[in-house]
Amino acid sequence: MTTMRRGVQAAAQPQARNARRSAPIVDGLPTPAQARGQQAEDLAAQHLSAHGLRVIERNVRCRGGEVDLICLDRGTVVFVEVRLRSNARFGGAAESITAAKRRRILIAAQWWLNGAGRRFGAPPCRFDAVLLDSLDAARINWLPAAFDAG
Repeated sequence: MTTMRRGVQAAAQPQARNARRSAPIVDGLPTPAQARGQQAEDLAAQHLSAHGLRVIERNVRCRGGEVDLICLDRGTVVFVEVRLRSNARFGGAAESITAAKRRRILIAAQWWLNGAGRRFGAPPCRFDAVLLDSLDAARINWLPAAFDAG
C-alpha cells in the first residue's frame, strides 16, 4: 500500500510542477508578468511604427516557436523579439535572447513564411530585437538585424 501511494504521489508531482511554470490566464485576465509583456510589445510596436515599419502580425505562435512582432520595412519582412528586463541580476534583456530562444523564433518565422507569409513571395528577412529595461518609451533600444538565421 505504501508503494502504491508513492507511485501516485510521484505521478502527481510533475503535473503540479508544470502547472507552476506557466501561470494560466484566470477569468480572461493576464498575470502581472503577461500584462507587463503586453505593454512592452505595445511600446515596441509604437516605436517601430514611428520609425517607418508596419506591424502586420503580433504574437505569432506555432508548435515549437513564437515571434512577438512581424513587421514590414519597405520590402523586408522583419521578425522582432521584444525583451523586457527590469532587473539585470540574471543578465539584461540582450543576454536573455539565448540560442534556444533564437531557434524558437526561427521556427515560428519559417512556419509563418510557409503559411500566412506566402502572400509576400520570397522576401528578404531579418531578425530584430527591441530591448527594454523599463516600460519607458524613451529608453527603448532597437537592434536591427540583432541576429541572423544561421
